[in-house]
Amino acid sequence: MNLRDLEYLVALEEERHFRKAAERCFVSQPTLSGQIQKLENELGVILIERTSRKVLFTPAGEAITRQARQALREIGEMKALAQGFAEPMSGEIHIGLIPTVGPYLLPHVIQDLREQFPRLEFFLYEDQTQVLLKRLEAGELDCLILAELEGMEGFGTIPLYQESMWLALPAGHPDAGQERVPFQVLKGKQLLMLADGHCLREQALGFCFAAGVGEDPRFKGTSLETLRNMVAAGSGMTLVPELAVPGRDEGGVSYRPVVDPVPGRTISLLYRHYSVRRPCFNELAARIAQLMANKMAG
Repeated sequence: MNLRDLEYLVALEEERHFRKAAERCFVSQPTLSGQIQKLENELGVILIERTSRKVLFTPAGEAITRQARQALREIGEMKALAQGFAEPMSGEIHIGLIPTVGPYLLPHVIQDLREQFPRLEFFLYEDQTQVLLKRLEAGELDCLILAELEGMEGFGTIPLYQESMWLALPAGHPDAGQERVPFQVLKGKQLLMLADGHCLREQALGFCFAAGVGEDPRFKGTSLETLRNMVAAGSGMTLVPELAVPGRDEGGVSYRPVVDPVPGRTISLLYRHYSVRRPCFNELAARIAQLMANKMAG
């Protein structure tokens, strides 16, 4: 038995498909199938019921896969521990980002981080908050960069920057002539929102509920860019994070800061409390915070 065999087993349990598991592990399907069978022979139990249509794990297979996943996680922590003592700012680092942060933050920081920490190899993953939290907890990711929400108390957090929300509205809208839009002006109106699963949706709904602003039920966007296009088409208004606001009005969309109160969110770096890479996270967070402070001041 070796670690690679355990990786094959975990991949197969998660994919429930030999070809997909093999592609994920960068091996051929016969290789993966053969190693799983070898593992079964070594352990003396059947792990998988092989059918022509699907992969079914036996009770023994489910139990052993859980143990394999834990063993791989502990091995990863052991490697990270050794590397952390040897040289904290080196090796691979796997970072998850939410879709309303990644495309707008990375252009301002990633090149600088690569130059500042040349021995770090960055792997970046974009997904929704709950998916990223599960991957962080499972040890598949080292840290996350996302907006803080309730329910994240089980993770360590390092605040990076505060970001306000701006109102995006059609260029010809009456409120587009204002330099700033008081939130009270929006009372009784409806805003376009992202679909369920996006943390920005939950935050925007919280602000809107407090101000008596509703959600437009006719459309739910899958991305900020979709919402932006809907606004440009004159189909409504929405709230956009400050980093996603271009330097000037463009594409038929006007952007105005919202005041009294100013809606906003805290973008933080999240990590597992027991992670041995805390020195690395501290340095990364400090550099990102500095870069964003300069950006926001500008």
